Amino acid sequence: MSTRNPFDRPEYDSSEHEAFEPVKAPLESRQPPSPFGGDEPAWSGGTSSDERTWGMAVHLSALSGFLIPFGNVIAPLVIWMLQEDKSRFVDDQGKESLNFQITVTIASLVDALTFCIGIGVVLLPLVLVASLVMVIIAGVSASQGIAYRYPFNIRLIN
Repeated sequence: MSTRNPFDRPEYDSSEHEAFEPVKAPLESRQPPSPFGGDEPAWSGGTSSDERTWGMAVHLSALSGFLIPFGNVIAPLVIWMLQEDKSRFVDDQGKESLNFQITVTIASLVDALTFCIGIGVVLLPLVLVASLVMVIIAGVSASQGIAYRYPFNIRLIN
């Protein structure tokens, strides 16, 4: 009488099973979702290095608003107007950046008006820090070819 060790593995016969081959979807359909959800991007397909660079520039140019009054709106507007016909990705990200910077400008003006009653003292720094963080996140996402969607955005430009 032969005893079988319960810890022995049965022999595996690979001829009984078909080979597993992962199915790879085209690169366009493997784009990661936007970090905060939102609408699907208006463009489809991969992005070139130039498109990613201009997409990043349109977001990061908004940081000029910390040095130049209304530079946060003017700089992205100029880049978007120069590049909107050349790339759907830059067109999409330019609109997104402009809409967000207009939203930040409106929020900053409201905070400035309420500064003397104390509300703006708290909210203005919060708006500026949140804007700084989200602009950097958007720039990094655009440099990777990911269409970024700002979480708090009044979409005035379609």
